[in-house]
Amino acid sequence: MTSITDPNTSVRFTGAMEEIHNKQLKTYGEIIDTTTELCQSHRQFVKSALDTCLKKCKDDEILFEKIQSFKIDMQQNNELLKEKRHAISDVIAEIQQKEMQKDDVIQKIEKLKEEQIKRKRGLKNLQKARLVFQDHLGLEIRTILGKTQLVKGEKLQFVFRNINPTDQDSAYVVTMGIKEDGSYQIVSSDPALDCLPILESRLQETNNLPAFLANIRKEFISQARR
Repeated sequence: MTSITDPNTSVRFTGAMEEIHNKQLKTYGEIIDTTTELCQSHRQFVKSALDTCLKKCKDDEILFEKIQSFKIDMQQNNELLKEKRHAISDVIAEIQQKEMQKDDVIQKIEKLKEEQIKRKRGLKNLQKARLVFQDHLGLEIRTILGKTQLVKGEKLQFVFRNINPTDQDSAYVVTMGIKEDGSYQIVSSDPALDCLPILESRLQETNNLPAFLANIRKEFISQARR
């Protein structure tokens, strides 16, 4: 066993202590280096994570702005769509109204055509009556313009003569006109005939003016001979 008083022992002890101290310093240095590397690695990781988060936040903000812009566009498009729907509804309603007006105009035109045809028939009957009565029986047809409410407008007077045997020139008169629908309207007779409403009703049914005038002449002759 080496003596503690041996100088070599002190040197060896000191060397051993220095070696242990150096090993500890080396270990500490390695720990410090490792810790430094870990700190740098952590800083880089944190910086990378922070950059990623910042980029993600920025992307999210851009996406949110796009979503908001899309919502605004959608709302504007919906408003425009509503306006267009209202406009289309108005156009459809206007077209339907014009179609109804067109149908109404067509019906009125057809009614006017029918009335014109009836008037032509009435005038044709008047021509026939004129040929039959005026040429053969001395019937005179006059056109008059009524001034009273009862005979307002253009009317016709049928003047019969050769009725009264004692006075061949004595005039027997029937005044009548043609309504808008082409039917005949008896205004008056002179002298008055009690059966005039019946004869007018029959004329309305048959539209036979010559027969009506023949019946009127018979009634005038019958009345003159009483």
